[in-house]
Amino acid sequence: MHRWLFTLCLLAPLASGAQVLDKRSIRHGDVDVPIEIARPAGPGPWPAVLYIHAKRGFEDVDREHMRGLARDGFLVVAPDWLSGNMLERWPDRHYPETEADVEAGLDALRARTDVCRGPVGIVAKSRGPYFAIRLAAKRPADVAAIVSYYGHFQDPNAPEPQQLFSTAPEVRAIVVPVLMLIGDADFELRRLVNGRAFYTLWERGVPVELQMYPMARRAFDFRADQSPEEKVAARHAAQRERQWLRRHMKLDAQGRCR
Repeated sequence: MHRWLFTLCLLAPLASGAQVLDKRSIRHGDVDVPIEIARPAGPGPWPAVLYIHAKRGFEDVDREHMRGLARDGFLVVAPDWLSGNMLERWPDRHYPETEADVEAGLDALRARTDVCRGPVGIVAKSRGPYFAIRLAAKRPADVAAIVSYYGHFQDPNAPEPQQLFSTAPEVRAIVVPVLMLIGDADFELRRLVNGRAFYTLWERGVPVELQMYPMARRAFDFRADQSPEEKVAARHAAQRERQWLRRHMKLDAQGRCR
C-alpha cells in the first residue's frame, strides 16, 4: 500500500466524525465511579445527555451509541454504575446504592462548562430507564426528556404480582416526556409493563410515545444476530431518539441550545 494511502486510511475515522471517548472517574462518598464522555467535534456549548447502561454492564455497543449521539451534537456522559460498587455483570436484583452513582454522573454532567445550561436528556437501556424515572421523580427540574430502550418501568425488586399488574410509583409522579422503544418480540412481561406505563403517563397528561417494532427482539438495536427487520428498527429508533431529545430539550434547527 502506498504511504499516502496508508495515512489516509488512518485518518478516515477522524474525517468521518468518529469520537474518542474520554475516561475519568468521579467520587461521591467513598465510591469512585468510572465515567466515559463522548464530546462533539468543534466548540460548545453542547446539549447534555446522560447515558445509563443496562445490567449487562458498560460495553462497546454503549460506546458506539454514545459516539452516534456525539456525532449528532450531544455531549454524553455515562457512569458505570456496576463497576463503581464492584458488582458483577447481570446482577440478580436492583442495588439501590447504585442510584447514587448514576446521580453523581448527572451532577458531573451538569457541572461541565461545555454544556448548555438547563435540564439534560437521558438515554437509557433496559435497567437504565428505572434509574431514569427515579432521577426524574427526585430531580424533575434537571431532566428534560427520557428515551427508553426496552426499559424497566417497575422496581426490579418488587414482588411478582406487582411485576405483572402494576408500574413503579415514579410512573405516577414524573412529568418528564418519555419515549419508549421496544420490540413486539421482546419478553411479554417487559411489553406489558411498558404498555401500562404508557397508559399511566398518557392519562396523566405527560408527553409520551410508545414505538413498538414488529419482529424485533430484546436488544434489537445491537444484537450480533440482528435480523434485517431489526437493523431497520435500530436505524428508526436512533432517528426517533434524536428527534425526541431535540424537541423536548428545546434545541434549535441545528440541534444547538437556544
